[in-house]
Amino acid sequence: MKWLVILMYVGMLLVVGYLGMKKTRTVDDFFLGNRSIGPWVSAFAYGTTYFSAVLFIGYAGKVGWGFGLSSLWIVLGNALIGSYLAWKVLAGRTRAMTSRLGTLTLPEFLAARYDSKALKIVAALIIFIFLVPYSASVYMGLSYLFEEIFGIPFIQALLFMALLTALYLVMGGYFALTLTDFIQGLVMIGGVILLLVYVVGSPQVGGIGAAIEKLARVNPQLVKPVGPPGVIPLVSLVILTSLGTWGLPQMVQKFYSIKDEKSIPQAIFVSTGFAFLMTFGAYFTGALSRLFFEQVPQGNPDVIMPQIISQALPEAVAVVILLLVLAASMSTLASLVLVSSSAIAIDLVQEIIPNLKKDRVVLLMRVLCVVFIGLSLYIALKPTIILNLMSISWGTVAGAFLAPYLYGLYWKGVTRAGAWSGVISGLGISLGLSLLNWLQVKLPFTGGLSIPVIGSLAIVIPLLVVPAVSWITEGYPEEHLKRVFGYEKSQLECGKEGLVTHDLG
Repeated sequence: MKWLVILMYVGMLLVVGYLGMKKTRTVDDFFLGNRSIGPWVSAFAYGTTYFSAVLFIGYAGKVGWGFGLSSLWIVLGNALIGSYLAWKVLAGRTRAMTSRLGTLTLPEFLAARYDSKALKIVAALIIFIFLVPYSASVYMGLSYLFEEIFGIPFIQALLFMALLTALYLVMGGYFALTLTDFIQGLVMIGGVILLLVYVVGSPQVGGIGAAIEKLARVNPQLVKPVGPPGVIPLVSLVILTSLGTWGLPQMVQKFYSIKDEKSIPQAIFVSTGFAFLMTFGAYFTGALSRLFFEQVPQGNPDVIMPQIISQALPEAVAVVILLLVLAASMSTLASLVLVSSSAIAIDLVQEIIPNLKKDRVVLLMRVLCVVFIGLSLYIALKPTIILNLMSISWGTVAGAFLAPYLYGLYWKGVTRAGAWSGVISGLGISLGLSLLNWLQVKLPFTGGLSIPVIGSLAIVIPLLVVPAVSWITEGYPEEHLKRVFGYEKSQLECGKEGLVTHDLG
């Protein structure tokens, strides 16, 4: 039965990939779905890209084990900062400005906003290099789950997932992604609800009230507002997983592709509710993990969640949870691969060969999708911890892009030097401190989760560096700023409408 369900799901993905292939003719089709995606699909695409096996397997297990119920602060951060405020602050400006400038990718936007082709090239290289380990962490999480529920060896599960991703995405591009996101979102909602019902009702837990009492007996700190690792590691995880999404190109892509600005309020509501349910289900289950095990199973926190699912859920429900994680991860992988292949095909190759035919660009993106998947698979075969692998890549990419991207949307005073300082400081902090951590140089105030702390520093510090450098360096001529920002209505007009709008002509 479980194999039949999985085969039906895989068959659906391949059919959708084929249908998407018939609709994909241009680069805009392949990468953005021709900027015609409605609010519900956009919101589900954002959520399914946000949450993957990294959340349900890596983060929920290790963070829940260490922090207990205080890990629920991450739930609030992901819902309010990572979803609600992200859409509220970024979506409208991004959709308007990228449409006006005619940019398809985040590197293209940075190049147009700061009038710097070099910035575009560097940004493209950062995306392709550092999203590979993120993709690898998703493959690892899925493989642990396949191994636990189906008994498929880790390597075979990795190969199966890599092949499925390649077939599904290379055929259909963004159309294939959006056609399945709504279905995948519904699977995830149903799966999380079933997960919570069966875990809370299991003999090990015995209800929410009993769970709190049992956790307090294991360690009173597990039910406190801040868990045993301390406040700094907890705040760092909130920043990394919430504010960090603002600078990730695979998340920003969802703002590019939404149909129009009128669709954004509805997308905000759907995206925030989806984020709260997904993260609560994952982190609350992870927080209860000490009721199932006295020690970390096999000494590997990445197997905590798969083993809870295996113990607490009937086989049929475990298959639904597998589909939940598979659905979330397929969407995340598809977005990662699309963004990374575009970084080379659109931002590098087209820059070198500007007259390259559009059909050749689409073909190149398909080939690069396979290359990216192959590199991710290679890294996933190397033993590591999912939390660390994802945190390094997430912190590096978000640290490099968040400040230049955010300030570039709102502040005319940010300069080219300011933008470069943001990219360099984010990249330097993440890589430099990660190297010190790898060399086992003791870092102050890092608690037991130094990699997430490093990632959060890489995100926050450039937000201070960019304005500081911009205030002392030369700005842009008014002509360039008018081209970027367009005609802004007067404050009186804006006050009447309650918002700032732009002439997109």
